[in-house]
Amino acid sequence: MEMTSSSMKANKKKRKRKSRSSNMAYLFILVPVILLLFFNIIPIFMAIYYSFTDYSVVAAPKWLGLENYSKILDDKYFGIALKNTLVYTALYVPLGLLTSLGAAMLLNTKKKAVSMFRTFFYIPALCSSVATGTIWYWLLNPQMGLFNKILGMFGVAGPAWLYDSQWAMLAIVIMSVWMGMGANMMIFLAGLQGINPALYEAADIEGANAFQKFWSITRPQLSKVTFLVVTQLLIGAFQVFDQAYMLTQGGPGNATITIVYYIYNEGFGSLKMGYASAMSMVLFVVIFVFAMINTKVTNNENG
Repeated sequence: MEMTSSSMKANKKKRKRKSRSSNMAYLFILVPVILLLFFNIIPIFMAIYYSFTDYSVVAAPKWLGLENYSKILDDKYFGIALKNTLVYTALYVPLGLLTSLGAAMLLNTKKKAVSMFRTFFYIPALCSSVATGTIWYWLLNPQMGLFNKILGMFGVAGPAWLYDSQWAMLAIVIMSVWMGMGANMMIFLAGLQGINPALYEAADIEGANAFQKFWSITRPQLSKVTFLVVTQLLIGAFQVFDQAYMLTQGGPGNATITIVYYIYNEGFGSLKMGYASAMSMVLFVVIFVFAMINTKVTNNENG
């Protein structure tokens, strides 16, 4: 009987400990759930609702139905912003992919100095967009900028990067690639270090050259990593804002106005929050469509 009562007490203590552990686990889970609810889920539903209204922050929202969405079809500036964003995406995604993959392959060695170079490449990802924009504004200055001074050393007259509509978008793309290369490089490095070295040893025995090893081994082994990086690049490209805001303010002549920058101007500049919310929903659909296309293409290549 004494053994039975002591075992019952021990079981009760165990149940209490488990109950406390469960409560603590739920408490830790509750914090991020609340943050996700108030800063992500609720704002999404609010944006969906406001997209059907005329809302200026200072007055109560007025229901408009689909009027905001029909207005987008006739808004020439939204068309310009969409075109600029597509141009930016077409330049930024392949350049961002190639530079980050190239840097990862160059730094995928076990030499001591490599870790230092990895740190240098990753530093831009840690810098604030304001600081980065200030630096690049100086680098791209047509009179005193470093870029044009280097070109001048070779007898080439540098363009007025941020003041010429033909070069302004390219300048923003260059800055964006520089900012994002380090983070994507680290993702590719993780993928490269997960490839079995025996595959390359077998290729060496077969007499494969560097390109053949890359095409037949590295490329297919990195397919999932590449999909992740391309998806992130696509989403980042369609959400570009800081670079255009810091460097060009959407100019010259609306040459660098992007969708997010236009949404910002309409929402916070003109207080057309309802219309800005409608454009945000359209942007979400555009990003979703491109993400699905990327998924389909990747699955076809892997299949």
